[in-house]
Amino acid sequence: MNATELGTTIENRRKALRLGQEELAELAGVSVRFLRALEHGKVSARLDKVFDVLDTLGLEVVVKVRQP
Repeated sequence: MNATELGTTIENRRKALRLGQEELAELAGVSVRFLRALEHGKVSARLDKVFDVLDTLGLEVVVKVRQP
């Protein structure tokens, strides 16, 4: 998964939960500006904030070794 796909996943989940960007940003403790950038696939050095958003949406990251 790349940053654009992650952003799309976050946006789709937010919409499925019927949350506005402002609502999700407040719930996750991030700025609306950060959330917009995240949903648009902009790379961010604040990985902790990404995890806060994912946690708020009930999403988790699974890391596994890719098969060749």
